[in-house]
Amino acid sequence: MRNSTLPEHWTAAYIPDQRGRFAVITGTGGLGFEGAVALARSGASVVLAGRNAHKGADAVAAIRQAAPASDIRYERLDLACLASVADFAARLRGQMDRLDLLINNAAVMNPPARQETEDGFELQLGTNYLGHFALTGHLLPLLRKGANARVISVSSIAARNGLINLEDLQAEQSYRPGSAYAQSKLACLMFALELHRRSQLGGWGVASIAAHPGVSRTELLHNAPGRGSPASLARSLLWFLFQPADQGALPTLFAATWPEAKSGAYYGPHGLSETRGFPAAAQIPPQALDAALSARLWEVSENLTGVTLR
Repeated sequence: MRNSTLPEHWTAAYIPDQRGRFAVITGTGGLGFEGAVALARSGASVVLAGRNAHKGADAVAAIRQAAPASDIRYERLDLACLASVADFAARLRGQMDRLDLLINNAAVMNPPARQETEDGFELQLGTNYLGHFALTGHLLPLLRKGANARVISVSSIAARNGLINLEDLQAEQSYRPGSAYAQSKLACLMFALELHRRSQLGGWGVASIAAHPGVSRTELLHNAPGRGSPASLARSLLWFLFQPADQGALPTLFAATWPEAKSGAYYGPHGLSETRGFPAAAQIPPQALDAALSARLWEVSENLTGVTLR
């Protein structure tokens, strides 16, 4: 769906001057790295957050080489551990008095066997969704003090096939990797829409926007499934079917920076069933529009994480 207010081929060159804005991005590789490069080049002060300090240091070094004047640093954050999320947020609250942009991007995808986070959540739901839910809640006081603050939740075209199963949310009764991933990404999209509603009703002054990268060449299909898995082999051998990571990052960057990006909206690539191309308005799956289920999922998420968003 082409949005007439967008430039036909929106790229990172359209990003407005970001000087004076403070941003946090989760995930040190792939889409997170490309987003951090673009924001740093545009003048934002960027915190790149991830669980692997070595990868974080390498990413920061590469970004400083690409953008020598950039204000970029790494902070450790393990989204699969609620204590780590709380510690990260506490450090940030001690270092800054406001936050203008939070990009909830990091993810794991399709581990073949069911795994759990440190808090006992199914790994994909816990990392992709519940960790980011808690992070947003901990950082909401800083975001409410931000200048035109935005929270960007990165979903996936897999959300089209997702279902929220509140009777077996943690896939303890039945685990299928793709279904668990789709549920986690549908939850991210529903969170973005519900956060928009609650921010408007509560007068929080925080925009909430969702985005997805289409089908992009990141390491997701190499990491969790393993390099010998069919999904990983497809990613390696059929690389030409996947658009470059910097292209996949464009919908997120559009949502994060473009003045006309709207709170409560969803953006993705415009071509080939939203698998590739330039940013445009994306189709929201019907199941993501269930406001009653979204409110129930929010309540369950607060109970599971112990974090209340106010």
